[in-house]
Amino acid sequence: MKRFKLLAILISLLVIGLATTHPAGATPSARFTKINGEVFDDWGVCRTRASGEDGFYQVSETSFRPVIAYESLGENTTLAYQLGEQLAAKYQDRTQRAEAIFRLVRDKVRYTTDIDLFKCDEFAQNADELATTIDQSGVGYGDCEDSAILLAVMYKGAGFRSAITIVPGHTASLVYLPDYDKATAVFELDGEPGWVWAEATGKNNPLGWVPKEFINTKIAAYEIGDEVITRQKPAAKPATAVAPQTGQTSSRPFPLLGVFGFLWLLSLFRRRRRAR
Repeated sequence: MKRFKLLAILISLLVIGLATTHPAGATPSARFTKINGEVFDDWGVCRTRASGEDGFYQVSETSFRPVIAYESLGENTTLAYQLGEQLAAKYQDRTQRAEAIFRLVRDKVRYTTDIDLFKCDEFAQNADELATTIDQSGVGYGDCEDSAILLAVMYKGAGFRSAITIVPGHTASLVYLPDYDKATAVFELDGEPGWVWAEATGKNNPLGWVPKEFINTKIAAYEIGDEVITRQKPAAKPATAVAPQTGQTSSRPFPLLGVFGFLWLLSLFRRRRRAR
């Protein structure tokens, strides 16, 4: 009888453990590898650093490229892109569609710092990892780059042109909506007006609302295109599990994007206030 009781206890503990364990990488990143204290994913992208050729935003002294977005596009399309496709089928009107995508990310992603979520100063999630959490739990957790990446991919899936922008201490996404008349400001990318700011990190933000400190500031932007990245061969080193710790939110400031301060000097983008 004692053996049966012990076995029952062990089975219960196992079930509890499985129920509370988070997936190491969600979809589509199944493997993370830690090298010299930094975490790399299946594509060789460093998730714990934005700068450098292998950083998730590939920030350099003159440019940036949000390579992490391409982990969910092209041959890698899965849940995040499909969510965009589903909303495109539901909303034939492009304005309603764009607003619905924005609201989904704004309302379903709770702002949480990486130090609280992953116990490290920086960790970028790709669009499918965050979308998977939302799909499975009804809510996701992340900071500004996580929301920006998810928005950019979903907009692509819904048939929009999208871009990611960086400013000192912050990042957001943009969607090309030349006929949108609700924005507080519209932007030009390479001389082409009609780009609308999508700031999903505030619960009450509408699509097109721009923080006032960024309206009169030059910003850098990168339009998400049709680039393709491929997974690397499995690393010789064992995979490292990287999973969210809690769902608690925090008011701590975003830690990494101070490295983008110099990029505000880039004149990739000009903005103009919409006439009222």
